Amino acid sequence: MAKEAGDGTVGKALDVLEQVADFGRPVRFSEVLAVSAFPKPTLYRIMQTLTSQRMLDYDVERQTYAPGGRLVRLAHAAWSQSSLARVARPHLLRLSEATGETVHLAQLDHAQVLYLDKLNAAQPVEMYSQAGKVGPLYCTGVGKVMMAYLPPQEVAEVIEQQSFHTFTPHTLSDAKSLREELVDIRANGYGFDREEHEPGIICIAAPILTDQNRVLGAVSVTSTTSRTNLAGLEKQLPTLQIAAKSIAREAQAWSFPDHHHQPQSGI
Repeated sequence: MAKEAGDGTVGKALDVLEQVADFGRPVRFSEVLAVSAFPKPTLYRIMQTLTSQRMLDYDVERQTYAPGGRLVRLAHAAWSQSSLARVARPHLLRLSEATGETVHLAQLDHAQVLYLDKLNAAQPVEMYSQAGKVGPLYCTGVGKVMMAYLPPQEVAEVIEQQSFHTFTPHTLSDAKSLREELVDIRANGYGFDREEHEPGIICIAAPILTDQNRVLGAVSVTSTTSRTNLAGLEKQLPTLQIAAKSIAREAQAWSFPDHHHQPQSGI
């Protein structure tokens, strides 16, 4: 979808960059045009400008576009300067080593999950999540535990923006089911992904909260149904919660003190 008119040229360029990146591979102009809301001349002009600014690379031989070196450097700088990603990495390493499973670090990105970091298990499994990707809130462990601790108005707004697309037979399919799940998460302090986003992929997730109970992000331990089950993942909960609390404590010390009031349950 194209950016609103108020975003101007910069908004349009960012929209095109995101579309190119979403392919996850070098892409031809015709492929971008097929998913773009911009007319062909406008899209071509934007992509030419992005290429000249080294935000996109153009392969003359293959006639394909890919994220450019300048964009990659900016992305790396953004990641390295993100307080949560920066302080979390040592704790994620310890968590991954202790559990032997894949570990994710995530933050809220409007009504989506933004994966900040991912450390693979000793025996990696192919799955959707990758650092820098966004995913749905309502059917991921990290997404649900972050939603559960949002203030009431934010919970309502975020739920309204969920698509409730059914990815698997286990996907929560409506707002009522999601709200019930969030009540359980709030009561327990953690949540699961029960093959809700991808078949065979399960996880246990914990929120990263400030001392005032404000959501900074979430961390999860992810595995497969062929390797373990939810009860097996639940045994990793103490280690997971230590990591989440350690990240929260260090993130608060790294940044400005948190003065937010503790939110009431929004469920």
